[in-house]
This record gives sequence, C-alpha cells and structure tokens, in this order.
Amino acid sequence: MSKRNYLCIQRSQPGQRGKGEAPSPAQMEEMYAKFKAWKEKFQENIVDMGGKLGDGKVVTSEGATDGPFVEAKEVVGGYMIVSAENMKGAVEVARESPGVFPGSSVEVREINTP
Repeated sequence: MSKRNYLCIQRSQPGQRGKGEAPSPAQMEEMYAKFKAWKEKFQENIVDMGGKLGDGKVVTSEGATDGPFVEAKEVVGGYMIVSAENMKGAVEVARESPGVFPGSSVEVREINTP
C-alpha cells in the first residue's frame, strides 16, 4: 500500500499556552527531549514540519481583509505534513506529538491529489 500525505493543523484556545509562569530551563530541556524523541520515532512519516503561522489575510471575491482574528474560539497556530498508509497512521503521528496538550488539538486532513 502506498503512503498518502496528510495536513495536520495545530489548534489551541486563545491564551491557553501563555497561562502561568514561563517554563524553567529544566522544563524547556524536557520539552525539547520529548520533541526530539517524537521526531526520531516518526522520521519516516514527517514530510514537512511546517511551522508556526503568522499574520495573514482573508481573501474573498470582494478583496482581501486582515485576519484571521484571535477573537475566534480557536487559534490556528501551525501546521505540518505527514505521510502514512491511512488516516489511522496519520492520527497516531499527530496524537503522539508533544504539541498536543490540554486545550489544544490537531486537525488531520488527507491531501487528495489528482
């Protein structure tokens, strides 16, 4: 079976990550270690680590406006593209990501190519 690509969209509730104090150096080291272990485990599945998304525009047939806005219920914070044999495999990669924490989610969508 050939692998397919899946778009993983990182979502969180506004302000969820910024609550409390900044992580200590030891907490940061632990976070990076988890991230590195996850990347190594799924290195054959990660096609593009994507990145954090910045400001943007919303384009309609009438033109372009500033947005998206933080007032939304959820904020799209980043994306990545993974490769897996099926949706179940892509969900496993996303579920084990250190970027999934209380108050966040990852939307996994198959990329259909002609």
